[in-house]
Amino acid sequence: MLGGISIWQLLIVLGIIILIFGTKKLRNLGGDLGGAIKGFKQAVNDDDETTSKPQQRVKHDESPGNETIDSHTDTREKEDTRK
Repeated sequence: MLGGISIWQLLIVLGIIILIFGTKKLRNLGGDLGGAIKGFKQAVNDDDETTSKPQQRVKHDESPGNETIDSHTDTREKEDTRK
């Protein structure tokens, strides 16, 4: 059962934790942890809503007069003309 840990051992550990920290601190810790998880779930859901919106497509002009120039080759050509 649970990798060799019995229910009695778990109860003893829980009792020691309650004696060390007290019930009020543990209650506050549980509330803080629950609030953090709730906030995380809301952030994930909000992020899903914003990314699930369809993105607008941009149409590129592919006419023969609009050719792209590679800046790397353009630089080489300038160096050749300077020599």
